[in-house]
Amino acid sequence: MKKKLVSVLMTAAMGATLLAGCGSAQEAAQTATETAETVAETATEVAETAQDATQEAAEAAEEITDYGTGDIKVWVADNVVDFTNEQIKAFQDAHPEFSGYTFTVEAVGEGDAAGNMITDVEAGADIYAFAQDQIARLVTAGALEVVEDSNAEAVKAENDAGAVGAATVGGTLYAYPLTSDNGYFLYYDKSVVTDPSTLEGIIADCEAAGKNFYFEINSGWYQTAFFFGAGAELTYDTDDSGNFTKCNSTYASDAGVVALKKIAEVASSKAFQNGSAISNATNVGAIVDGTWDAQAAKDLFGDNYACAKLPTFEGADGKTYQMSGFGGFKLLGVKPQEDDLKLAVCDALAAFLSSEEVQLARYNAVGWGPSNLNAQKSDAVQADEALSALADQLQYTIPQGQYPGDYWSLATSLGDSIISGEIKADASDEDFMKALTDFQTTCESYAK
Repeated sequence: MKKKLVSVLMTAAMGATLLAGCGSAQEAAQTATETAETVAETATEVAETAQDATQEAAEAAEEITDYGTGDIKVWVADNVVDFTNEQIKAFQDAHPEFSGYTFTVEAVGEGDAAGNMITDVEAGADIYAFAQDQIARLVTAGALEVVEDSNAEAVKAENDAGAVGAATVGGTLYAYPLTSDNGYFLYYDKSVVTDPSTLEGIIADCEAAGKNFYFEINSGWYQTAFFFGAGAELTYDTDDSGNFTKCNSTYASDAGVVALKKIAEVASSKAFQNGSAISNATNVGAIVDGTWDAQAAKDLFGDNYACAKLPTFEGADGKTYQMSGFGGFKLLGVKPQEDDLKLAVCDALAAFLSSEEVQLARYNAVGWGPSNLNAQKSDAVQADEALSALADQLQYTIPQGQYPGDYWSLATSLGDSIISGEIKADASDEDFMKALTDFQTTCESYAK
C-alpha cells in the first residue's frame, strides 16, 4: 500500500508542475490546489484500504490459528497402532494450533474398516486405513471426503501412478495412498536365469538347467497377469451395499485367446510347476510370488537371490505383451465432517500420516512398502530388492476391485482344466474361445 501511495503522490506532483508552466499563475494555483485536494483524498482512501486489509489479514490469521476443539478417531491395523500414536504425537508437537483436539487410535484392520464404515458412517472413524478394493463402496456410501485440492495436487505429484489410481474414483481423488506393496513379481536364481526380461527366456533357462518355474495358473489373482497383459478386461460394478450390479468382461475375445493360449503353453513346459509359495516349492529356478515370501526366497537362493518385475511374453499373434495383474494398495480415508475446522484438522493429519517422511518411517518400523516416489528412492527401500521389483511391476498392474467369491472358484476351475490337460496348448482357437465364452457368461451371471 505504501508503494501505491507514493506513486499517486508523485504522479500528482508531476501534473501540478506541468500545469504551472501553462496559462496564468491564478489558473495554475487553482489547479495545484485541486490536485492537492485530490491527492489528499486519494491518500486517505489508500490508507483506509490498507487499514482494512491489515484488519482482514489479522482476522484471517486469527481464524486459521483457532481450530476449536474436538475428538478425532483414527483406525489402523493392529501392528501399526503404536507407530501411529508416535506419529500423531509428532504431528501435535509440530502443530500447536490443533491442541484443542484429542486423537484416539483404535485397532481396526484394513479388511474390516470399510465394512464397519459402510454399516454406520456416523459412528465410524474420522480417519481410517482401508484396502483399495473397497473404495467404490465407501464413496457410494458417503464415507469418504474428497481430498482437499492442495493436498490432492501433492498426492498426485508425490506418489506412484498405481497408488494414485487406486485412490481415485471417476477422476476424483478420495483417499491418501499409504503403501504400494501388495502384488506379485519374479524371484529367480541368477545362476540359472540369465535374462529375466522375457517369459520364454526364463522358461528356456529353467528347462536347460533342469530347474522348475512356478506360476499359479489356477488362481484368479495370478491368472490376470496374462489376461490383463494381453488387453482383456474383467471388473465388477457394485452398489453401496456391495451387491454386484454389472460385470465388465472381455475375456471372450482375441485378447483373451492370446492369454489363455499362453497359459496353456507355459503349462506344457517340462519346467512348469503350479504354485506361488516359495516355501512349498522345490528345485526352483524362478517363481512368481510376493513380498511376504522375500525372506524365504533369500534363504533358498542365497547368494544367487534376485528379483525382477514380471517379464514380457510373445502371444500367438506374434505381438509382445507385458505381463500385468492385480496391484494392491493401502489407502487412508477421511470421513465427511459437518465442522469445516475439524475437517481441516483431519485433512492435515491424513496428509501427514501419508507423507514421505512417515511412509519411510513406517517402512523402517514394520516393512510396509511406500507409495511415495521419494521414499521408494531412499537407500533403505532401494536396498530391498523385493520391494524395488514390485514397484517396477505395479506400474503395469490394475488396482484390484471387488470380485464375487464365486469368481475365484471359477478361475481355479479354468486353470485346473489346463493343468489336467482338458485344454491343451495345441487346441484350436475355437476351443479356447468356447472355454472363455463359458467363463465370461458365468462371470456375468454373478452380477444381478
